[in-house]
Amino acid sequence: MPHFVASDNTALHYYDEGAGRPVVLIAGYGAPADSWALQWAALRAAGHRVVSFDRRWHGRSDRPAHGHRIARHGKDLHDLLAHLDLDDVTVVGSSMGASAIWAYVSLFGCERLAGIVTVDQTPKMINSADWPYGFYGLTADNLGTFFLHPTAVNTGHGRAWPDQAATDARIRRAGGQGMSRLITPDTYPLLFDHACQDWRDTVAGITVPALILAGADSQFWPAEHATATAMSSPLARAVVVPGAGHPAHLDQPETVARHLVEFTAATA
Repeated sequence: MPHFVASDNTALHYYDEGAGRPVVLIAGYGAPADSWALQWAALRAAGHRVVSFDRRWHGRSDRPAHGHRIARHGKDLHDLLAHLDLDDVTVVGSSMGASAIWAYVSLFGCERLAGIVTVDQTPKMINSADWPYGFYGLTADNLGTFFLHPTAVNTGHGRAWPDQAATDARIRRAGGQGMSRLITPDTYPLLFDHACQDWRDTVAGITVPALILAGADSQFWPAEHATATAMSSPLARAVVVPGAGHPAHLDQPETVARHLVEFTAATA
């Protein structure tokens, strides 16, 4: 399986299949590149080269002791695009993968990009008077300990999480290798850094089209975050996916695939 070595000597895994205008898929916290398997066939059929990226400490990539911050993940995305010499790229990030994209844009701009798609990631996870679309219950006052509590993700909101065994089976049928997750205390600094970010100014400064997807029944934050985010840029638009929770590309894979294909066609 292909790997490349990032600028800090970390080996990072990716899949690279198909031909045509490139689409780079970036998974969320704890999820491997294989979590995008249910979109692979539709994107290849639409004439795309499909690259699915395992961020450090995810999937088959290295797990170094360093680099547990979103800025480093943005640099890793830059190193991937440079390694593959990709331009005119549509980057697609789910959850924390979306934050890796915003980190990339903040550091390097949109020169290599044709478009940006985020899947159910609010740009600011801390709720505040001017942003009520953060992670349910997360405030500046409890940020330091919030995610240390084992039930933090059980917000009492949204739809039931997809069945792990059934999801693994669907991913394997689609050509992936299942949804192995590795969330350990080693990665908590990354989660904390992720939660501290506010990407609203980055979204406002984008120079390529962006599609902000939200799960109508997200377990983590109100779907209204998508519209509020898109309002900051004339190049962004929001879509709420009915029947989807936070992992919208797993809950409603065909719908998300259709939105991706339509978006890439519109930016051609």
